[in-house]
Amino acid sequence: MGRKISSSHFRSKRSDLSAILKRFPQVRVLVIGDLMLDRYIWGKVERISPEAPVPVVRVTHESLHAGGAGNVIANVRALGGSVVACGAVGKDQPGQRLRRELTALGAEEQGVISTQKLITTSKTRIIAHSQQVVRLDREESDTLDPHVRLQLRRFVQRHIADFQVVVISDYGKGVVDAEFLSLLSTLRAQHSFQYLIDPKRRNFAHYRGATLVKPNREEAGVAAAIEIRTEHDLNQAGTHLLQMWQTESVLVSRGEEGMSLFKHHGPPQHFPTTAREVFDVTGAGDTVLATCALALGAGATLEEATILANHAAGIVVGKVGTATVSPAELLAAVQEG
Repeated sequence: MGRKISSSHFRSKRSDLSAILKRFPQVRVLVIGDLMLDRYIWGKVERISPEAPVPVVRVTHESLHAGGAGNVIANVRALGGSVVACGAVGKDQPGQRLRRELTALGAEEQGVISTQKLITTSKTRIIAHSQQVVRLDREESDTLDPHVRLQLRRFVQRHIADFQVVVISDYGKGVVDAEFLSLLSTLRAQHSFQYLIDPKRRNFAHYRGATLVKPNREEAGVAAAIEIRTEHDLNQAGTHLLQMWQTESVLVSRGEEGMSLFKHHGPPQHFPTTAREVFDVTGAGDTVLATCALALGAGATLEEATILANHAAGIVVGKVGTATVSPAELLAAVQEG
């Protein structure tokens, strides 16, 4: 059936988790994936429009953030890690602004290619009274210029030895493809980096040889061709994905039910959520991915990385919008158990 891991089970290891957190600044991470620009328009709803049955949002302020793979980068930086971005943006205003946002975060962007053959993906969310009213997406097809793909692969080949951790943040927008994933599997056989993947359906057949693959429950069910309704279904899916992806571990995020860790040896381990209240789940998976990446790069076990990521997710869903977690917040959550 699997084991449920409570915080009290790890009470004696709080000092170990704190020591891992302190090593986060020593970890250098390469994040490869689909970079986006997140725009938030904040306001208040005081009436319904006389023109149509929709709320009228009185705008109070706006904010811009790095989204998609950029949110993984933001989370790595917020937790104190060093990070290099690898992806593609358009030579348009959103692309220029996104690059400035990455620089402002303290991320290195030498792996980011700007091209006129791409429209930078941007998502505009309208938030009123801590609730998302609507989201507007600007994006084009998921094809990427072959020359840009070649530049990205060459960058990774030249610099892979500089990183303890490589993260694939696949949003299905075209940066990550079968050829890129095959290259990374080959490179991992030659170098000793931790390799983490946030998967998307279009590449389910191509993920191989990672340290950890982190689907959500829906993605896990689709990838394993199993409708997950019970814990038994979940355990079957996790076991199947370990073999299918030839990965060392699978970490399934299950929303309000927490997370489940699958490894080749031992039963599944189920970690109940630590969230006290949930305002917004936007970007919570990116927080989990970033925390696991830094923890594994800092020498944590898979269980320790999952505990830290579970705490980080519990913090971030209590915030509104694309949010991050600070080392102080995560340390406090660990100490509180």
